[in-house]
Amino acid sequence: MISLKEKIGYGFGDMASSMFWKLFGSYLMIFYTDVFGMPAAVVGTMFLITRVWDSAFDPIVGIIADRTHTRWGKFRPYLLYLAIPFALIGILTFTTPNLSDTGKVVYAYITYSLMMMVYSAINVPYASLLGVMSAEPKERNTLSTYRMTFAYIGSFIALLLFMPMVNYFSQGHTERHGWMMSVVVIAILCAILFYGCFAWTKERVKPIKEKQNPLKSDILDLLHNRPWWILLGAGVAALVFNSIRDGATVYYFKYYIVEESHASVSLFGVSFVLSGLYLAVGQAANIVGVVLAAPLSNCIGKKKTYMSAMLLATVLSIIFYWFDKDELALIFIFQILISICAGSIFPLLWSMYADCADYSELNTGNRATGLIFSSSSMSQKFGWAIGSALTGWLLAFFGFEANAVQSEETIHGIKMFLSWLPAVGTVLSVIFISMYPLSEKKMKEITAQLNAKRK
Repeated sequence: MISLKEKIGYGFGDMASSMFWKLFGSYLMIFYTDVFGMPAAVVGTMFLITRVWDSAFDPIVGIIADRTHTRWGKFRPYLLYLAIPFALIGILTFTTPNLSDTGKVVYAYITYSLMMMVYSAINVPYASLLGVMSAEPKERNTLSTYRMTFAYIGSFIALLLFMPMVNYFSQGHTERHGWMMSVVVIAILCAILFYGCFAWTKERVKPIKEKQNPLKSDILDLLHNRPWWILLGAGVAALVFNSIRDGATVYYFKYYIVEESHASVSLFGVSFVLSGLYLAVGQAANIVGVVLAAPLSNCIGKKKTYMSAMLLATVLSIIFYWFDKDELALIFIFQILISICAGSIFPLLWSMYADCADYSELNTGNRATGLIFSSSSMSQKFGWAIGSALTGWLLAFFGFEANAVQSEETIHGIKMFLSWLPAVGTVLSVIFISMYPLSEKKMKEITAQLNAKRK
């Protein structure tokens, strides 16, 4: 049995990762357009190029991690050695030197590319830990639940406090200084959490055979893993849904809701803007979804739970389009409902990837945990790349101009980002998961056969 301390320690890792993941998803686009001064279409193209490369980089990290042998295991050393580089490069990404328009683009490409690469280098091994901390599917479901719960807690903290910190650090300084110092606080916290994850976790599951197969064999095994292909497609579609909603939220509140015309909400002397509250409420609702995922999936299965959640999110997202900017209560209620649905699917996906690793090991005799889990990160980043690029390109298409009053056409486009466009991602995700073959009954058979071979 895995102790509570170790479950919490494992959760610390994604708490750290998710803080920056949400800053990228919710604030980086508007940081580049409205703070750093880059055109939206240029930012969209940069996101596509850098994230597609980063998606391809994830399997490379997985392959290297599978072949790592240390006294701490295969995957935990990456948490130890990369926590500080992760924090430093994150700060540089949100630093705004005085450069020409071309210089800004070059600087953004370099720092963001480095950030995504170090993110992969620490997050892929972290994700792979799930497959080697326990051989039991139910324990991995629990670990996945802890992971996603802490991930959303980290996201909640980052999204709730980020803009108040920006406003605080901007006092007597520039807005750019406020953004950078706020990221410094987040970066220090992330490094501490990664060290906590390293210290409190342990790798237990040993492969059937110690000798690693040649790289070509690993790749061929992966390409013949049908459940992996299905999860890859579902992961891409799910992140298109998430990235478009997150990336457009601040635009939605700044230019459609016009949050400056509303009184800010103060608590303990801290003023919170509507967009920050909306995003933070979404993260709190995600946690509810994570908590519901395990009992629901144990009752009706992971596949049915996933499909039901995404179908409901589709309907709710479409209805969202017709809300008037003054209907804040409905806007927040639907954010909660959609976020509960979104929160419930990701622990299921992570657990399914662990099942894919078992399925592959039984069929091939080789366990490539890092390579299989890297594909989960790859699918997320590829979906994120598509969603972010679409956001930048469509903002430009609809005539968006930074820090200006937007036309009716632009407002229509911004409303689409939180309604019809995410719904496309949810529908595609349901189509993919409907083909997933590894039922709970099938996994019991696979686990029993693997345990027999390990004895």
